[in-house]
Amino acid sequence: MQPKQPKRPARSDRTERPEPPARWPERPVQRPEQETDAQRRRRRAQFLRELTEARELRDRVQPRRAKVARLRHAMRMRTFRW
Repeated sequence: MQPKQPKRPARSDRTERPEPPARWPERPVQRPEQETDAQRRRRRAQFLRELTEARELRDRVQPRRAKVARLRHAMRMRTFRW
């Protein structure tokens, strides 16, 4: 036997729902002119580290595709004229 579920109130009894919270909370955005060169370089270095890590992971997960990409790159470099 299923447990009894409480009855839902009639539509007229329901209270107005408050507005839902914003999907992304507001956070202070630092303007580019306020950002120092050191901060920008630090953010860029972090981004490049994460990008390299993602590429290495993709190469480990898809070794055949990585090999084909290496061969294509080598071919491009051989055919490139200075």
